[in-house]
Amino acid sequence: MISTDKNPAYNEAIASLPREGRLAATCQHRQVKYLNNRLESDHGKLKQRIRPVRGFQSQKTANNAIRGFETMRMFRKGQFLSMVDSLAGGSEARFIGRLFQVFVA
Repeated sequence: MISTDKNPAYNEAIASLPREGRLAATCQHRQVKYLNNRLESDHGKLKQRIRPVRGFQSQKTANNAIRGFETMRMFRKGQFLSMVDSLAGGSEARFIGRLFQVFVA
């Protein structure tokens, strides 16, 4: 079951997935405005961060900035705790240093 809002662009995109073999033919598409609210609300915090930036000059900048915003948000939500503990001894700063190959004192 795929739940989306009533954006008409989803119909064609989801209809093409079974033809490409990326989705089971038995999967149903449900379009109800508020059922997908939990997933859509997850983007709210990201939108709050992007507004002050006032857009991006290029696709590359947008991609890098959004990846950075999302990574830091995942840290705050505790989604990297096991990796931080195993790879950097519990230090988020050391984990980021190892991830981006930057020296962290």
